[in-house]
Amino acid sequence: MGALKGEGALDSGWGWMIVVASFMAQFLSFGSPQSVGVLYPKWLSAFQEGKGMTAWVGSMVSGVALITSPVCSACVDNFGARPVTVFSGVMVAGGLMLSAFAPSVSFLIFSYGIVVGIGCGLVYAATLTITCQYFDKRRGLALGIVTTGTSVGGFTYATLQNELIELFGLEGCLLIIGALALNLMACAGPMRPLNLPGYYLKQRAALQRTEEPEALYTKPTAIIIDSDLKTTLSSADNTATIKLLILKEPTELQDSEGERKGGILSCSVVARAIKKRMSPYGRYLCEAVELLQDRVFIAFCIAIFLFSLGAFPPVLFMEDVAQSEGLIDGIALIPLVSIVSMTAGIGKLGLGILADMQWVNSLYLYALTLTGTGVALLLIPVSKSYMGLQVLSAVVGFFSGNWSLTSYITTKIVGLERLSQAHGILMCFGGFGITLGPPVVGWFFDWTQSYDLAFYFSGTCVLVSGLFLFLATLPCWNRTSEEANSPAKEDINTFQQPTLDCDKVASVA
Repeated sequence: MGALKGEGALDSGWGWMIVVASFMAQFLSFGSPQSVGVLYPKWLSAFQEGKGMTAWVGSMVSGVALITSPVCSACVDNFGARPVTVFSGVMVAGGLMLSAFAPSVSFLIFSYGIVVGIGCGLVYAATLTITCQYFDKRRGLALGIVTTGTSVGGFTYATLQNELIELFGLEGCLLIIGALALNLMACAGPMRPLNLPGYYLKQRAALQRTEEPEALYTKPTAIIIDSDLKTTLSSADNTATIKLLILKEPTELQDSEGERKGGILSCSVVARAIKKRMSPYGRYLCEAVELLQDRVFIAFCIAIFLFSLGAFPPVLFMEDVAQSEGLIDGIALIPLVSIVSMTAGIGKLGLGILADMQWVNSLYLYALTLTGTGVALLLIPVSKSYMGLQVLSAVVGFFSGNWSLTSYITTKIVGLERLSQAHGILMCFGGFGITLGPPVVGWFFDWTQSYDLAFYFSGTCVLVSGLFLFLATLPCWNRTSEEANSPAKEDINTFQQPTLDCDKVASVA
């Protein structure tokens, strides 16, 4: 497994090959989940379940993809982006093909929601991580192009799935889409790591230990310890052996003696072995707790949760809104889901370019997109024409392109070294929001037989998330906390230039 080394690989030609491969990987994996709104009416008529129950299929596929982000990020750190992407191709393709034979909505929740969702989560973690590794100065643009793959996939697959359903039925459509997803394995080819992942480093170290030639003859070591603790050495080379005995803890000596006598491991030896195995997980949890103690990061997590809770249902229910209100008979040539995906792709590119500009604060830019999305969602119940729904879908889609900023902002807050872990935690919050959002909206409709209350709820959640993120990350909070925690008799000159923990937020660009 080859690895590129050196800073010369950053922002270089091969980095753009990574961008193309990652774009295609997200296109193939997220195309069907992003356009699941096209399949939603078909599942409603096929299984005759309630809107809330059927909505679990679409919410689970995107929610599971984000909830499993911490595990997926750990897989990328240990095994690398290439093998993870290959395995994700098997998961996505297998889940889609299995969904073609689903006898019930419950089976779809497993095959389409969980299996495909885990595969998409692996692709998402692998593509974003390796893109951030290959880019520094143009990271915002690169991430914008990569995440546009989900939007282009949603736009293309919405129309493609409509045509395939007309020609081959729902089962044939899912089989063909699953076969296309097998091309994810080819997308993994260009993903050469800059540094070898942890698993390969361990394997290399183990291989080097086994390949070390053993000495043909080892002079026996004799250590005689009399009752007066006088030690006699048979050779001057036994100094290391003496040090081992000196440094060895009494409990270890007792355990070794017990193993020699009884041949059975004592409880203390088993406990130490378990502790040694569990220590990496303990360090991971400690680092996660440390990240969650950062006010800016936890505010970002809460904003992502509220945004995902309210902004994802329109992607799933937009077509059903138009049909239930009698604004259109059937599905248009360019569905509303396609409009959302197309404008989201434009938004990802535009917002990614803006994030690279020095004078733009990307965190406040993200808060602005949340506010705009919330206002557009609140206007959806007011709109009584299909043209109005098209315009609002375009606005929601453009501002939803802020997903291209999440990895960029996370890198600015926690640094590139902790990106995988922090991004996994962040996406876990978003995953819970996406999982809960569509079922809640579906239950609102089953309760009131109208989408008005549901979209008021969604718009309020997103609007609150934008205002909360903007207020929670103001630098004045740091200044106030420093003044409150400082000694009363401290010299006033020390407050003229306070050290702000949130300087990293004010400088996010």
